[in-house]
Amino acid sequence: MPGDSSIKNLVNSLHPLERKLIPFLKDTITLDLLKSTSNMQEIEIIRALQWLENKEVLKIDKKEREILKLDENGEKYLKTQLPERKILDCLKSKSFSFKDLKEHSKLDNDEVTVSIGILKTQKAINSVKNEFKINEKGKELLEKEFEEEKLLKRLSREILEPNSVNINERGALKELRRRKNIIKTEIIKEFHIELLPLGKKLLQTKIRNDFIEGITPELLKEKGWKGKDIRRYDVKINVPRIYPAKRHFVNQAIDYAKRVWMDMGFKEMQGKIVQNCFWDFDALFVPQDHPAREMQDTYFLKDPQYGKLPNKKIVENVKKAHEGGSYGSKGWGYKWDPKEATKLMLRTHTTVLSARTIASLKESDLPAKFFAIGKNFRNEAVDANHAFEFNQTEGIVIDPNANFRNLLGYLKSFANKMGYDKVRFRPAYFPYTEPSVEGDIYDSMSGKWIEVFAAGIFRPEVVRPLLGKDVSVLAWGPGFDRMIKGAYNLKDLRDLYKNDLKQLKEIKYWMK
Repeated sequence: MPGDSSIKNLVNSLHPLERKLIPFLKDTITLDLLKSTSNMQEIEIIRALQWLENKEVLKIDKKEREILKLDENGEKYLKTQLPERKILDCLKSKSFSFKDLKEHSKLDNDEVTVSIGILKTQKAINSVKNEFKINEKGKELLEKEFEEEKLLKRLSREILEPNSVNINERGALKELRRRKNIIKTEIIKEFHIELLPLGKKLLQTKIRNDFIEGITPELLKEKGWKGKDIRRYDVKINVPRIYPAKRHFVNQAIDYAKRVWMDMGFKEMQGKIVQNCFWDFDALFVPQDHPAREMQDTYFLKDPQYGKLPNKKIVENVKKAHEGGSYGSKGWGYKWDPKEATKLMLRTHTTVLSARTIASLKESDLPAKFFAIGKNFRNEAVDANHAFEFNQTEGIVIDPNANFRNLLGYLKSFANKMGYDKVRFRPAYFPYTEPSVEGDIYDSMSGKWIEVFAAGIFRPEVVRPLLGKDVSVLAWGPGFDRMIKGAYNLKDLRDLYKNDLKQLKEIKYWMK
């Protein structure tokens, strides 16, 4: 049995609703009885009972059961008549067509149609030359009470469960449930309350009602708390989960990543999703016969199909880089086609923004650092690790003193700030960078390395045509969605955008 101090602490922690309800508790009691004796609303009683159960004052036995109730048409037919009886009453004096039967019975189309179908099934009426006529079986039915009528009367007097109807009523129940708004089912919840030893002790204790329930500015200013007790709060008690409005979790991660880059001194690049091949491929020294430019990898626009090229100087510089014999490079050794470069497409990487940004800089702007985060599109087979639409975070550092070690430092620093402590790198090849590198982050939740980084130092064939001089440009484009997937412990990349309401409510806030 609990001691006096524990009972006192319990009394001091009781909510006003609990204190109001306690005098009406008994060894065993139901919710309905509490509603009738306590003069409290049902929701107030349920809340108080749940709080008292958390305090181990009582135990609640909750049960749910399905009951049958009269719906709106059931109530209506109970007061008047079932439609099929009205039809029989009309037909006992003469035969009627469907139209006349509807007029005399004052029923709607559906009610007449259903009633005729029922009476035909019971062989109570005959149909001759589009007129309906009662027969001997129908006259016998008129003298009896239908099983459906008996069931409606019983439901008006009693609470019935579907499995509690008798054998004779089962067919009637099945028939009435098929029809519109005659019988409905409801789920009712029953609470049976049993006092525990602590509750029995509590009933014998005098319960005060003079506690201060909350601290207000007025209370502090006027010192109204002096000489009074403040109600104790149980910080361990179970409370309902609240799901406030918030940004989509992917957008939360994007906002955070943007802050990371800006904190590292980068300015944001922005640009359109629709680009031409010149900026997406040609300016990045990707040859016009490269497999990535084929339909299987790139989404090209059908209408309009072509866009405009930039100024002639930049176009001529890029052409020379591809065809060879300039910038100390052999180029790709083919005849560059300007029309191929004007094709419009959905950008395949945010590196298109890096190319445009470099082309817009003057020597006085250097050194400079830029980043971008945005959508890209590639004709990929969709699976747990690939998507045709994905986010990429782009970055460039244009600085004569920048080197490869700086590049790895930026990548590692970004990964660390995104919550990944382990990063590894390996050599790679890309047409527009040399040296090139790929990198992985270690996902501790799955115990796997995830490939996210593609980076390098832009080749002179990229930088000189756009900037007019050869300067070190560090460049990278991590697969950002894969980083988000690991951070949220999602197993499938498609879960980022499935828009499941339960997931959107329950998924954690992005906090690093």
